[in-house]
Amino acid sequence: MLVVDIESSGMSPERDSILSIGALDIENPAQRFYGECRIWKGAHINDESLEVNGFTREEAMDPNKKSESKLVQEFLEWSQNLNDRTLAGQNPSFDRDFLRAAAARTHLDWDLAHRTIDTHTLCYMHIVKQGGQPPLDTAHRRSSLDLDAILNYCGIPDEPMPHNALTGAISHAEVISRLLYNKKLLPEFAQYDIPWITNVSRYA
Repeated sequence: MLVVDIESSGMSPERDSILSIGALDIENPAQRFYGECRIWKGAHINDESLEVNGFTREEAMDPNKKSESKLVQEFLEWSQNLNDRTLAGQNPSFDRDFLRAAAARTHLDWDLAHRTIDTHTLCYMHIVKQGGQPPLDTAHRRSSLDLDAILNYCGIPDEPMPHNALTGAISHAEVISRLLYNKKLLPEFAQYDIPWITNVSRYA
């Protein structure tokens, strides 16, 4: 699996720009990618998005940073040697659509699949199979399993703020390993036990 996380200047792949890409190969977690770029000319910047990812407007428009197109090209080239390039992460369709839109803007070849593996679905299913009840946002009548809730379910503290694309990808990879294989994956999280193995579950 190709675990990926992007930070962006907003929520629309067509209107907004990638600001950074973080990724790792779950088969070989030492194989990692991280890069930052400036927004493409004419891209919108949403201040709420910058509050989440910690970039300033000056950083987002820094002419000394590589272009979005160059960063996506480097990411796609880096991924070519991976055995399994199935995109995975928390709501990975968001990241996939931003990457694909960025590739299309400058006519880069896009050869990653449409299918993705979503940590939300993995965690929801895991809770149910453990006999638990997934948490519900009653005001909106939908699942409230965001990344922090999934990390906590897997025995890991919240993702640090502001969000960083590589930290996000690392977090996604760790919870995927725990949910699918009952195994710790990365040294960054080795100190944290897997709750259902140590018989401590939040949603039982």
